[in-house]
Amino acid sequence: MTTSADTQLTIVVPASLDMVSLLGSGDELLRTVERSFPSVDLHVRGNRITASGDAAEVELVDRLIGELLAVLRAGQGLTPESVERSVMMLRDGDNVRPAEVLTANILSNRGRTIRPKTLNQKRYVDAIDEHTIVFGIGPAGTGKTYLAVAKAVQALQAKTVNRIILTRPAVEAGERLGFLPGTLSEKIDPYLRPLYDALHDMIDPDSIPRLMTSGVIEVAPLAYMRGRTLNDAFIILDEAQNTSPEQMKMFLTRLGFNSTMVVTGDTTQVDLPAGTASGLRVVEGILEGIEDVAFCRLHSQDVVRHKLVGRIVDAYARFDAERATPDPGERRPRPGRGRR
Repeated sequence: MTTSADTQLTIVVPASLDMVSLLGSGDELLRTVERSFPSVDLHVRGNRITASGDAAEVELVDRLIGELLAVLRAGQGLTPESVERSVMMLRDGDNVRPAEVLTANILSNRGRTIRPKTLNQKRYVDAIDEHTIVFGIGPAGTGKTYLAVAKAVQALQAKTVNRIILTRPAVEAGERLGFLPGTLSEKIDPYLRPLYDALHDMIDPDSIPRLMTSGVIEVAPLAYMRGRTLNDAFIILDEAQNTSPEQMKMFLTRLGFNSTMVVTGDTTQVDLPAGTASGLRVVEGILEGIEDVAFCRLHSQDVVRHKLVGRIVDAYARFDAERATPDPGERRPRPGRGRR
């Protein structure tokens, strides 16, 4: 690769690979690459792609095409979103290989494969493999809970654990629990519904009632964990920002032998009463740096829902930052001079 300000490079795509798979239907993937590299001109003729423009950007395009080809060789398709995420990973540096991230399969069920889609998600699932207790902290839509449940099901299928335990604190987010209809179990069920939803994506729905009846899978409020020792289990605490420091300590000390714990939450969405500290916020200062405990942080760029969700997360973060910073031009009332 030349070091001049502008350069030209021709990439030859192997004849064994279908150009439509690389360029996309109607060239939609090619258009995604062009939008990501506005300073590079791309031309396609047959199985040759010519890139010309800024040398550093052309080099990134070369690396990107190589990674996309590796994804295709692994038998996985490409989407505009996966191309955009690959560009983001390459721009972030760290010698990351997007193909390794995008082809890291966790679980397959009914023709659907669950895998990390961003670098931070890959680091998260790797941390679950390498540590006994993992904290996944980040905004909504970053796959914290979904990937944790996938790793739990993978562990159960591999027989490295005998059961899965999914739990959440039953904290009201604007609604009053007492006004919900039904028995206590029926009142609590809506809090646990996201965990059921994730399970249904990963296990044959007809087998879930049997697994729950036999105790292989348990979905319960956090209060049900008190006084227990959880051996040979994959345990997930979801919505952990809504635990008190005492509840967090209680949960973590349930850890038994041959078990893995994953704690997920979003410290920007605490629904606890005013003045109550979040156990997830407190535990970061207590356990950070402890051996065999990992803290994984996901951000708006790791959101894998509609791309607008990431923008919403960023907008709220800016709003909160501005609200926390006092306006230097704002006049404050003098002491003792309030209204009568």
